[in-house]
Amino acid sequence: MKDNIGIISRVLLTVCAIALAAVLFVPLWKIDLIAPQYPEGLSLLIYPNKLAGNVDIINGLNHYIGMKTLHTSDFIEFTILPWLIALYALLFLAAAIAGHKKLLYTVFILFVVFGIVAMVDFYKWEYNYGHNLNPDAAIQVPGMSYQPPLIGYKQLLNFSAYSFPHTGGWIFIGVGALALLCVILELKRKKGIPKKPALVNTVTVVLLAVLLNSCSTAPEPIKTGTDGCTFCKMTISDARYGAEIVSKKGKIFKFDDAHCVLAYLKKDIADKEIAAIYFTDFSGKHSFINVNEAYFLQSADLKSPMGGNVAAFSNKDSLQQVAGQFTGTILSWAELNKQ
Repeated sequence: MKDNIGIISRVLLTVCAIALAAVLFVPLWKIDLIAPQYPEGLSLLIYPNKLAGNVDIINGLNHYIGMKTLHTSDFIEFTILPWLIALYALLFLAAAIAGHKKLLYTVFILFVVFGIVAMVDFYKWEYNYGHNLNPDAAIQVPGMSYQPPLIGYKQLLNFSAYSFPHTGGWIFIGVGALALLCVILELKRKKGIPKKPALVNTVTVVLLAVLLNSCSTAPEPIKTGTDGCTFCKMTISDARYGAEIVSKKGKIFKFDDAHCVLAYLKKDIADKEIAAIYFTDFSGKHSFINVNEAYFLQSADLKSPMGGNVAAFSNKDSLQQVAGQFTGTILSWAELNKQ
């Protein structure tokens, strides 16, 4: 019948139902806090029905700056959310079994609305959490709020805060992508467009690739005069010597000098956790260069902020121009990283 969905859509909807059921047992979201006194980081894990991770330590820190302590029992969402997730799992399964297009479209729209409402609620919680502070707190910074980022990175005093979906969150995104694919397939069938298995396979592969490569490994601009060095905690003041390490989880660690980068690599982060390392180009607009594509000049005459005295260049010509002004040694990243 024309109103029935195809077998591919039925299979994908069944996968969505099973995936949503699995979400009940894994974290949805993760907020990481990294500071000098906690180099390994503190984690707040948000499950559908509870808070987990280093909750007690985070609550102890929050007390000093006037933030509310976190307790699962304080959130009605942890009571409602598991039931809503189970309901959507059943709706996707019902859409797969019944096979009606209208039901598919309805479930998809409801799921998108659910996702939007959930993120708005999460943002409102973060806002209240970071702004409604105890006026009698031991530590008070006038005009300062401590709202964690909805997604991505934010500096909160001496803590670097990172907020990203965890396993359950990425499953949610994957379910939404597969449901959208089902809708597209059925709209094409409705219009009588010939099936293109190759196209369907390509779209599916692309969606899976996006999900698997969910965390970006690209650097983000350094704000000189504002951003702080992850290692020495000094404010980054000279864009010519800046650098960033990007972890496989998408975390970005910023540095003001090659000395700090090398020291951090030796003590604070394992090679297996690193996705990419970038230095700013000493010349031009100081754009980022991947260390594997960069040329380095080490010279005492450079006088970089923390004494590393290393400049990075995107090409040999610009390096040679500067090398004529500063007597030093030309190095590859492998040679520099051995120091």
